[in-house]
Amino acid sequence: MQMIIVDDEAHWVDNLSTTKPWHTLGIETVHKAYSAQEALRILDTHPIDIIISDVLMPEMTGIELLEIVRERDKRIKCIILSGYSDFEYTKEALRNQAVDYLLKPPTDQELLGSVKSAIEQLEAEWGTVSSHERTLHILRENLPLLRGQLLLSTLRGERLPAEEWERKLDSYELPFRFGECALMLVRMEEEFGQYRNKGHHLMEYAIMNIAEEIFGEFAYVWGVKEEHGYLAFLLQFKEELPAARKETNLEKSAMHLQAKVKQYLKGSLSIVMTEPFLFPGNLPDRYRHALAYFRQIVGDEREFVIRAGDLDHGVSQGVLDVIHSPPSLKSLLEAGRWESAEEKLAEALAELDGKWSDSWEHCLEAGYLIASSFTHYCHRNGYTLEGALGRDDIELLRSGESFSSIGKLRSWSFGALGKLKERSSSEVKDNRSVYVKKIQSFVEANLHLDVSLRALADHVNLHPTHLSKLYKIETGEGVSDFVSRLRMEMACHKLISTDKKVYEISADIGYLDPAYFIKVFKKQFGMTPQEYREGHQTT
Repeated sequence: MQMIIVDDEAHWVDNLSTTKPWHTLGIETVHKAYSAQEALRILDTHPIDIIISDVLMPEMTGIELLEIVRERDKRIKCIILSGYSDFEYTKEALRNQAVDYLLKPPTDQELLGSVKSAIEQLEAEWGTVSSHERTLHILRENLPLLRGQLLLSTLRGERLPAEEWERKLDSYELPFRFGECALMLVRMEEEFGQYRNKGHHLMEYAIMNIAEEIFGEFAYVWGVKEEHGYLAFLLQFKEELPAARKETNLEKSAMHLQAKVKQYLKGSLSIVMTEPFLFPGNLPDRYRHALAYFRQIVGDEREFVIRAGDLDHGVSQGVLDVIHSPPSLKSLLEAGRWESAEEKLAEALAELDGKWSDSWEHCLEAGYLIASSFTHYCHRNGYTLEGALGRDDIELLRSGESFSSIGKLRSWSFGALGKLKERSSSEVKDNRSVYVKKIQSFVEANLHLDVSLRALADHVNLHPTHLSKLYKIETGEGVSDFVSRLRMEMACHKLISTDKKVYEISADIGYLDPAYFIKVFKKQFGMTPQEYREGHQTT
C-alpha cells in the first residue's frame, strides 16, 4: 500500500513520514507533499491508497483536496489533521467520507489506529470486488462468449498445453474430455438471406438451440459460429457405443435437425460431419477437412447431410500449420510484439524445413504470407515496404529470389523484420521527443498558470501516468521535477536581472502564496530569495 502525508509545515511531514512504524501496518511507501497541489501531482502518478492531510494550507485546504480526491477515486481513504477543534471542518470532513478527523498533535495510538481502520476498510472493499463468488458470477455471465472464443481459436489452430485445456474446460463448465469427438459444420441456405440485415443472429441462435436439444440426448454439444459463416458443433458421446451405432445416431440426428429447422424456421441446412478424431489435438485438421468438403463436394448443392471421408487428392495433407495458426504474424506486428513475431517466423520456417524441405510451393505460400504481413504493417503505419526495407530487399521480393529456397526465405524474412523493428524503435523515440518538446515549450510559456501533470497531459492528449513515464524515459527526469527546476531557475534569473518584488516573482512562476514560494526557495538554496538577490548584487 502507498500513502501520502500532506502539510505545508515541512517538519510535520518529515516527522510523520520517517518516525512512525508504517511498515508494521503494511504501508510500503510513504510520499511527502508540502502542498495540496504537490499531493495531486503525486496522485496522478502513483496508486495512492491513503491520504493524511492538514486542514489549513495555502492555495487549497485539506477539505478542498479531499473533495477533488473524491471526484477522482472514491476508494482512496482520507484522514484529516487539524490544529483546530472546529465543528464545521469536522462536518465537511465527514461529508466527504474521511476515515477520521484528528487534532494535532495526534498520539501514535490515534494516528496508527486511524490508518489501521482505513486499511481495514480498503481490504473489505477490495475483498468484495475480488471475491471468489463475484469472480464466479462474472465468469458465468460471460461463459457463452468465453466458450465460443475458445472453440474458435482451437478451430483456427491455436494449441494449448494439456493442463491449460483441463483448466479451461473445468472453468468454463464444459463436460468434454480428451478423446474421441466428431465435428459438424452447418451451412444456412439462401432462405435465411432475408434475415441478413435483421434478425439473422436470432436464426443462428435458434438453430444452435435446436441442435443442442436433438444431439444433447446422447452427446455433449459445444457450438459456435465460425469465421466463414458456418455453425460449428463439436460433439462427444456421453457413453461408449459401437462405432456403427454412433454413426447412425449422428446421421439420424443431423437429418432430424434439418427437418425441425425447415418445419419451424422455414429454412434449409446443409451439413458436413467428420469421422471420429481425437480431441483436442486433431480438431484443426478435421475442421479444415470439413471446410474442404463444402468447397469440393457439396458446392452449391443444398440440403446435404454428408460424412467427410477421404478426398482423392488429400486436402487435409500438406497444410502449413504454424504460419496460419493464431496469433497471426500480421496481428503480432500490429501489436508491436517483436519477440513473438520472431518466434512465429522461426517456428514457421522450422516447420518448412521439417516437413516441406523440397517443396517450392510451400516455401512460396509461407513467403507470400510473410511479405503480405510486412506490407500490411508498413501501410498501416503510413509508409511503403520499399521505403522501410530498401531497393535491394524489394528486388529480391519482386524477382521471387527471396522465395526460391527456405534458406533464402529465412535470411530475407529475418532481415526485413529487423529493419521494421529498428524503424519502429526509431519512430517511438521520435514521438517521445516530440511530446517532450511540446511539454517543455508549454511549461516555459505558461509557468504562471496551471502546469500540473494533469494539465500537461490534457495539453498533449495523453493519460497523466503515461505522460509521466514517457517523459521520465526520454529525459531521465520527472515532469514535476522539471517544472520545479524551471521555476527555481526562473526565480533566480528574475531576482538577479529585475527589480520585481519577491511576491511579483512568486506570481510570475506560478506560486500564488509568496510565503510558500519563500519556503520552497530556502529549502532549495539554503537562503531566502531576498538573501539570494543581495548576495548576487554587484557593487
